[in-house]
Amino acid sequence: MQKIPFSRRRFFKVLGTGSLVVAGAPLAASPENALMQQQKPETNIADAAEVPRNKNSMPGEYPGKVSRVTHPGAIVDNEIVEEKAYLMLEKAMLDLTGEKKLKNAWLQFVSPGQRIGLKVNPVAGKTLTTSHAVTKSIIRQLEESGINRSDIIIWDRRLMQLHETGYTEQNYPGIKVMGTEQQDDKGLYYDADGKLYGEKMIDKDWYYWADVEGEYDQYTIPFMVNGGKYSYFTRIVTKEIDKIINVPILKNAGATVTAAMKNLAFGTVTNTGRLHAQLWNETCAQVCAFAPLRDKVVLNIVDGLKGCFNGGPGANPQFFCNYYTILAGTDPVAVDRVAHEIVVAKRIEEGIQKADNPRASAFLDMAEKLELGISKREMIELNEINIG
Repeated sequence: MQKIPFSRRRFFKVLGTGSLVVAGAPLAASPENALMQQQKPETNIADAAEVPRNKNSMPGEYPGKVSRVTHPGAIVDNEIVEEKAYLMLEKAMLDLTGEKKLKNAWLQFVSPGQRIGLKVNPVAGKTLTTSHAVTKSIIRQLEESGINRSDIIIWDRRLMQLHETGYTEQNYPGIKVMGTEQQDDKGLYYDADGKLYGEKMIDKDWYYWADVEGEYDQYTIPFMVNGGKYSYFTRIVTKEIDKIINVPILKNAGATVTAAMKNLAFGTVTNTGRLHAQLWNETCAQVCAFAPLRDKVVLNIVDGLKGCFNGGPGANPQFFCNYYTILAGTDPVAVDRVAHEIVVAKRIEEGIQKADNPRASAFLDMAEKLELGISKREMIELNEINIG
């Protein structure tokens, strides 16, 4: 494919008057799709546009550009080699930015004194989490670029899952580890006054509203702020950090991918169980359009060294695979389009499906309409670097 240079100015010119920042915008001008959208629950996506964009807003500094680095030697005896992960990340950062020095590449996105949040994904447990090799490589390169460890925060929705997968302050000395949903040292989700710990970690000034409710019980989800039609943003993104580096793992979710946008959207707000059945695509796209994510996510680094092609986003070892790859980009939509392509190709190779289903990546087209990035594959500049 011929590479197409893409600037922020050209990105907004391409989208231009065709962009719709409204709830339920149709994916295509067909009666079938129009009917489908009419039946969707309403959301407050129109509120997202009320906050003006800034220079950091998605799709960031490099719309439509994705750097992919592959290294077959990065996994030895089923273990990721950290030094190889570091090298892969270095290659990706230099390629993405065009810089010759690694420090200069990082300083395009972060600055000393800023609070930097690393959004990892531990949902599938120890066997399929964002790897420590990639996370530690990011931290090393940030430190080498002048970022103090005390200004780095590793975070996700559930503090318990972070701890279970090794993301602890003992393993990452000098770095804060934070989660919206929490337990105390007795395993309780509520304090002495009967208040949910997770409720202290949300910001009710920021929310994703959707006209749909779900049923929850205290046994399955006792630790999340559930019920009603509001999904509140975590204080971690609204109050605690200035910049976000998104570090998802390369996994499938049915016939599609769960990478950059899913990691952000479903990992940032509460009361998400009600959103899966009717608004999975909309949630992935629309939550990312709100300022706490849209204006703070400066990099998406997909850990594709190990991943899965079926049974995701949980951990089913039968479908684990080594992709031996890292993706990097400021544009989460373009990054997810490339990630989707990788996962679908593997699913076709394994005989799970015969071809890609465009409906499986509807969230990417929705995100493009919200001016969060480039969804059209022919408009994406993919640079592939193979090591070894």
